[in-house]
Amino acid sequence: MSGYEMNFDGLVGPTHHYAGLSYGNEASTKYSMQISNPKLAAKQGLLKMKALADLGLLQGVLAPQERPDVSTLRDLGFRGTDHQVIATAMRQSPGILSALSSASSMWTANAATVSPSADSADGRIHFTAANLNNKFHRSIEHTTTSRILAAIFNHDQYFAHHAALPPVALFGDEGAANHNRLGGDYDQAGVQVFVYGQQFLSGQTGPKRYPARQSLEASQAIARLHQLDPNRTVFIQQNPDVIDQGVFHNDVIAVSNQQVLFYHQHAFLNQDTALLEMKAKLADLGHVFVPIEVPNAQVSVADAVSTYLFNSQILTRPDGGMSLVIPEESRQNSAVWDYLNEMLTMDTPIDDIRIFDLRESMRNGGGPACLRLRVALNSAEFNAINPKVVMSDELFQRLNQWVEHYYRDRLSQADLADPELLNESRHALDELTQILGLGAVYPFQR
Repeated sequence: MSGYEMNFDGLVGPTHHYAGLSYGNEASTKYSMQISNPKLAAKQGLLKMKALADLGLLQGVLAPQERPDVSTLRDLGFRGTDHQVIATAMRQSPGILSALSSASSMWTANAATVSPSADSADGRIHFTAANLNNKFHRSIEHTTTSRILAAIFNHDQYFAHHAALPPVALFGDEGAANHNRLGGDYDQAGVQVFVYGQQFLSGQTGPKRYPARQSLEASQAIARLHQLDPNRTVFIQQNPDVIDQGVFHNDVIAVSNQQVLFYHQHAFLNQDTALLEMKAKLADLGHVFVPIEVPNAQVSVADAVSTYLFNSQILTRPDGGMSLVIPEESRQNSAVWDYLNEMLTMDTPIDDIRIFDLRESMRNGGGPACLRLRVALNSAEFNAINPKVVMSDELFQRLNQWVEHYYRDRLSQADLADPELLNESRHALDELTQILGLGAVYPFQR
């Protein structure tokens, strides 16, 4: 195997709380208003990062964003000092304060869409920050996301950065959570698969209960920006019926790695046609497509959503085998666990299952795949990345100490108005930018 896939996991922020902000994400709404544990959340994420690095995989860290977002509160008419702005927002509109305190940037699968240099006409890795316009609390992320990505991938010879698409439903973009890539070695050409929820121009079919967050028009725009070859690009519509059952992103119903696509029987609209297109375009590159379809009779859509079976990671280990990374909730569901054990007896590249306790993230609606952004790269590109963000024994120890020092082990909605929370968060992020070598990426630093 040549090249690398590097996973960049989002570090959970100090204001991680359960607000039920993500309509259409049933886990998010189920645990609304419960007490969260930001310290535990951050440490659970770090344990996953370190465990995957210990497997010999390349693992990076993406920093959280500044919250509460005082600048946006000011844009909405709240006045006074920073602490007065927050206090007034709590009195007058606690829901807005909660949204602007969300730690949702932890789910970096929504940070951007990434296309490797092997697929782009100009031979560079392309990043387009997601506009996330469907949810207010996430729509404010892309500016800081772009700064953080530019601070990590800071070399024009290798990396190209694009601004978020216009923030309207027509170009609704949720990033890599609706994007897959199929192929062989990570530094060789592959087939990029864009999954959309609805076509807004001349489209007919869409969900009826929950919104379609990714548009075909956005996916097409990103493919153009990233200079992709249409002969190696596939656009597939997600089954609107499963969106209405809580499958708010494609990574809740399907996940890929190299030649493998692991997906539910009801994942896509016109599924047989879509699979044939993927198979044919992979064959043109000399690869044999390995679809692993999970029958609805064995794992229902409801079980897939509640356990986040497909919000998993398929990772190629240095020995060439593939590991499936799942949350503890998948083991606790008998139907899902029975299927996974059966799958290990099948003749597929997946020969290992790794289980992680990500309870704090899961209760806010994000599993293992939500927490990571995948970047396929070659050796020269890896050497051009900011080295301070690469997980190591030293960084793991340093970040755990940092979390222990700054994070609370209990956070409620009422705590968001505590002036010390803002102070703690800013001190924490200021130190984090030094640990990760990011420079001044946050508004309060400017």
